[in-house]
Amino acid sequence: MSSKMLLFIPAYNCEKQIVRVLNQLDRNVLSYFQKVLVVNNRSTDNTEEVVLKYIEENPGKPIKLMRNTENYGLGGSQKMAFHYAIDHGYDYVCMLHGDDQGNIHDFIPMLQKEIYTRYDCVLGARFMRGSKLQGYSKFRTFGNIVYDFIFAFVTRQRIFDLGSGLNMYSTSMLKDCFFEKFPDNLMFNYVMILASHYYKHNIVFYPVSWREEDQVSNVKMMNQAITVLKMAFAYLFNKEVIKEEYREVIRDSYTSEEVTKLEA
Repeated sequence: MSSKMLLFIPAYNCEKQIVRVLNQLDRNVLSYFQKVLVVNNRSTDNTEEVVLKYIEENPGKPIKLMRNTENYGLGGSQKMAFHYAIDHGYDYVCMLHGDDQGNIHDFIPMLQKEIYTRYDCVLGARFMRGSKLQGYSKFRTFGNIVYDFIFAFVTRQRIFDLGSGLNMYSTSMLKDCFFEKFPDNLMFNYVMILASHYYKHNIVFYPVSWREEDQVSNVKMMNQAITVLKMAFAYLFNKEVIKEEYREVIRDSYTSEEVTKLEA
């Protein structure tokens, strides 16, 4: 029996890039995913209008557009998509960022070989053998690799990326909602790495390509670097911190409204 898979595309102020991402959804890609969920995180540009126009012009693609009730941040959007995948009976949820830095086709060999069936999650890795970087500065590459080593030391396992924009998760891993108190911002995936160690999830890294052209980064590098470092060493000395509240705004739920009217 084939797996039911959801492709989740978080989108925030990426009107210039989102069509390029949606154009990646060719017949080969869509043979694996029953639905594509584009989640507009309250963009202030024309991202939503661009997606709606694309859906109208490509009626054969199973794309559904959602709009978050609030701007939840990237982590909050992931939580919303995780709950959607669980509630609608999907076996796997794959995330592809809407700013066209990653390419879903990098996962096709992994999907063809059904590597995902042997792990709780497959994490796209920009800094391992076989990966390709385009337009990514040497300074940022070096910084990421240093932090990969720090997290490897803390978790006693090899880490090749703390949070690329192309990851795949088994919903069986997500059903107990261990991630609910994790940060709603860009640091969500960093805590997920620590949580996978704590909960003994079976994870694997997979090389992907990554490019920076006209994207606008939302990363505040110095502040985030210090926060992540504190987070890693707090976990090193007390593993139970993974169960603490990491959110700045505590929410009972992460809700969204459907913009398109496709069947659920």
